Amino acid sequence: MDYLEKARRVLRIEADELSRMSDRLDGTAFGKAVEILKACIDGHGKIVVCGVGKSGHVGEKIAATLTSTGSTAVVLNSLNALHGDLGLVSDGDAVLAFSYGGETSELVGLLPPLARFNVKLVAITGRPNSTLGQAADVVLDVSVSQEACPLNLAPTSSTTSMLALGDALAMVLLEARGFRQEDFARFHPGGSLGRILLSRVKQIMRKPDRLACVTAEMPVIGVLKEMTKCRTGAAVIVGDDGVLCGVFTHGDLARHYQAHSDLGSLPVGRFMTKSPVTIGGDKLAAEALRVLKTHRIDDLIVVDNDNRPIGVIDSQDLSRLRGV
Repeated sequence: MDYLEKARRVLRIEADELSRMSDRLDGTAFGKAVEILKACIDGHGKIVVCGVGKSGHVGEKIAATLTSTGSTAVVLNSLNALHGDLGLVSDGDAVLAFSYGGETSELVGLLPPLARFNVKLVAITGRPNSTLGQAADVVLDVSVSQEACPLNLAPTSSTTSMLALGDALAMVLLEARGFRQEDFARFHPGGSLGRILLSRVKQIMRKPDRLACVTAEMPVIGVLKEMTKCRTGAAVIVGDDGVLCGVFTHGDLARHYQAHSDLGSLPVGRFMTKSPVTIGGDKLAAEALRVLKTHRIDDLIVVDNDNRPIGVIDSQDLSRLRGV
């Protein structure tokens, strides 16, 4: 038996189903679902997630993703809902229901009681015309042509499609609400990412003893020696008053080398980048990461209130601290 080929078959089937779902995704319905969830959270409501069996497990994961990205979500146990757990639901909430067939008795039995609340229902189902689909305010279709199970029985492609579409909802909602990296860090203070992004720039920057700080008159060869000594890819250029004038990087060296064969003997001030991007030492590391990405730079100069360099953040350092 060729185990590897069989495994690849499962992956191909599920990937194909995801591709087909992406191609047929109804923008109007999806947009309405996002707006329902956004209005709920903006109105200080919560997203109530429910499902049974494998769909329920998918729902639990999506609820966790929503909560971790700033959209409060709770899981309503469909089996216990009619025996007191409906107390989780409040007017103004949004219900996100997962059921591939849309006819699961425990979930269908919830629909009449939920209708007594002022809530919106978003259904993620493979049967839009099912009882669940007809009761919903908006339906997101996750139907598949086949399961990856060789017997076409075990929920595989269908649950993968549910999971992927749930992730898409959560991520688009994240963007719609303007959720930022520092917000993510605030909800993950125990993880390595949270610890680093909630740190201040001055806590993670390379300190002055690792900062290649030179004057504009220094020859490029001397600047390179300073950079090598400090093991950094950039040198900061300052004036007599210590105020930042510019920055010179290995990238600048590569760009100017062919045009200036005597580059090493020339003053670095001729080739420095003036008015470089900077950041204050009291800013969050999350802001430093955003600046690095936005400006597509590898070195970010840290300055004090008088625009004097006090350190540097190297993107590689930040990546190592994040554990990536």
